[in-house]
Amino acid sequence: MELLCMSKKSELEPRTYSSVLQLCAGLKSLTDGKKVHSIVNSNNVVLDELLGSKLVSFYATCGDLKEARRVFDSIEKKNVYLWNFMASEYAKIGDFKESIRLFEMMVEKGIKVNSYTFSCVLKCLAALGGLREGECVHGYLLKLGFGCCNSVVNSLVAFYFKGRRPESACELFDKLSDRDVISWNSMISGYVSNGLAQRGLEIFKEMLHLGVEVDSATIVSVLVGCANSGTLSLGKAVHGLAIKSCFDRRINCSNTLLDMYSKCGDLDGALRVFEKMGERNVVSWTSMIAGYTRDGQSDGAIRLLQQMEMEGVKLDVVAMTSILHACARSGSLDNGRDVHDYIKANNMESNLFVCNALMDMYAKCGSMEDANSVFSSMAVKDIISWNTMIGGYSKNCFPNEALKMFAAMLEELKPDSRTMACILPACASLSALERGKEIHGHILRNGYSSDRHVANALVDLYIKCGVLGLAQLLFNMISSKDLVSWTVMIAGYGMHGFGNEAITTFNEMRDEGIEPDEVSFISILYACSHSGLLEEGWRFFYIMKNDFNIETKLEHYACMVDLLSRTGNLSKAYEFIETMPIAPDATIWGSLLCGCRIYHDVELAEKVAEHVFELEPENTGYYVLLANIYAEAEKWEEVKRMRERIGRKGLRKNPGCSWIEIKGKVNLFVSGNNSHPQSKKIESLLKKLRRKMKEDGYFPKTKYALINADEMQKEMALCGHSEKLAMAFGLLTLPSRKTIRVTKNLRVCGDCHEMAKFMSKETGREIVLRDSNRFHHFKDGYCSCRGFW
Repeated sequence: MELLCMSKKSELEPRTYSSVLQLCAGLKSLTDGKKVHSIVNSNNVVLDELLGSKLVSFYATCGDLKEARRVFDSIEKKNVYLWNFMASEYAKIGDFKESIRLFEMMVEKGIKVNSYTFSCVLKCLAALGGLREGECVHGYLLKLGFGCCNSVVNSLVAFYFKGRRPESACELFDKLSDRDVISWNSMISGYVSNGLAQRGLEIFKEMLHLGVEVDSATIVSVLVGCANSGTLSLGKAVHGLAIKSCFDRRINCSNTLLDMYSKCGDLDGALRVFEKMGERNVVSWTSMIAGYTRDGQSDGAIRLLQQMEMEGVKLDVVAMTSILHACARSGSLDNGRDVHDYIKANNMESNLFVCNALMDMYAKCGSMEDANSVFSSMAVKDIISWNTMIGGYSKNCFPNEALKMFAAMLEELKPDSRTMACILPACASLSALERGKEIHGHILRNGYSSDRHVANALVDLYIKCGVLGLAQLLFNMISSKDLVSWTVMIAGYGMHGFGNEAITTFNEMRDEGIEPDEVSFISILYACSHSGLLEEGWRFFYIMKNDFNIETKLEHYACMVDLLSRTGNLSKAYEFIETMPIAPDATIWGSLLCGCRIYHDVELAEKVAEHVFELEPENTGYYVLLANIYAEAEKWEEVKRMRERIGRKGLRKNPGCSWIEIKGKVNLFVSGNNSHPQSKKIESLLKKLRRKMKEDGYFPKTKYALINADEMQKEMALCGHSEKLAMAFGLLTLPSRKTIRVTKNLRVCGDCHEMAKFMSKETGREIVLRDSNRFHHFKDGYCSCRGFW
């Protein structure tokens, strides 16, 4: 630079400036290079091909592509290499459109293109998904005689694979006589990336058979294929080949080996590769973390995080989200909070992906308070952020909060199909039919009903809102039903007491070639239980174990105990529990305790209750259930003793409450509470109906009053049950042809069940009552449960 500044124009040739510019480019000294350019301009040096190319190359190498283009445009005579260079530089920064535009300019100006030109433009078109334009380029290169050029055909093969046209790529490969290792690698990686891993592995075997020498790119592509297809045995053989060829020392090969072993379920193999690696980068750590995540081992992922900290390795966003996913899958809230502390310490809280993963972790670990704290602190939220919160509230039994979040979202951005699939379960859990219908309308207007997740959620909504006919119609409209679709419908029939229809649907599912899983069997056993189908229940229980080799879980045993208990086989149910190969939980003993109440077996109830109290000593519901069994048997001393026991433990009974949705508003009723604005009208209607019941020979089932008092007081207590209040409010408020839909948090009592049957007969109204156990459809004095509730 000193010599250049001291010299005169006459003393220098253009190649001297070129040499100095090459030095500036090598050192990436933009300031010195600009000074050289200034001297060139001040000395009025003409930019020939060599000097012009060096200036363009200098600016591009130093990251100033705008100035490189300005110089490029000022050069009158440009050779093909300079055109290719500029097109390549635009491709490097992802400006594929400008790279293609340069190719079009070359064609217009009649520049004699070469093989590199076509390789570059095909890569750009592949990146943009320009299949039709690529076919035109294919035709043009054939016209110019490049159809047999190895490098061009390799680029065409890669282009067609990117365009999801493996058959076109295969045709080109088959016609190529001069195949090199890149040709074979393009075929292997192309098939693997198109979800045809097995075909890619066959190409690799053919390559080895023909004696083609593999390189590290071959090894990496084949290992990815093994990972995607779960072919561990071949993966191990390729690992051996990599060791023999010393490719395993390359970090990208080692990272792919880690990924292959972990995706094939051999976490120990992945760990051995990881421990032997001489050099590790963040991808290595992330691959191991992802392996622990897939295996559900959040503790292992956390250990790696701590090890990374000790070795001074900074986690990237991918690694961080992987660890959070591991915590979410294993439900490890404490580990998740430790990761959150790491995120805060490393100033990663502003990253959108990290925040979304944090919220997902907290939601799946059941801490919506923490999830909301992250959500509230986010400066930027995308649709995933909103969907995570709405779905989290729905799954964690906060339906009202989910609906509030959905309303807030509508003010910020447009929901997508995933939002619909998240918010519909919230409407379903509240039996908010009117709100669900509004969302259904939104789904239809925006074309989301073709999404199978949304379609399944809609079927579930109408089932849980008691509109089984519409659920059936929507189920039939799903063109491609998956296992979830069938299971939702089977469970729906079970909830509504249509056991035979559930069995028919289960058989239809099998006829369609869809194999049931453990959840499907829970649904069909539940349906048999709620319809008293004892023989059918046993048949499905044995089919599950013997024909499908599905491991029997507590939920399956609970269904069988429930089925035996509901059908009055209390002794058999007790024996069944005692012979179970796994320890029964409180739910199983609780099902038998409910059966004892139905069939008034006080002696067995006392025996069963002790098991329940031992397993769940803080669950008030079971103490109350035994107290109710005593009350129905009029054993008031025992009732008093149970209430004292509840008092000593400081437990509180959940009050019975029911709700009914009218014009989009949810009206809540609590047993014994007369604070509702229309309470007097409701009380008057109930008294009137009670008188008519007595006239028709129906008498109050005062044993369900569960108090030690005279008959009048018991009758008054029964009138205050929440489901009666809600049903009466529905009769007073809804149009005469409208179905009355009531939801209760607890199991409906026997007297309210009789009252609902009488209401439906007396008023000619259909009443759908959903309690904590199932649905009851009351019509013309009959109930769909047929006594199995």
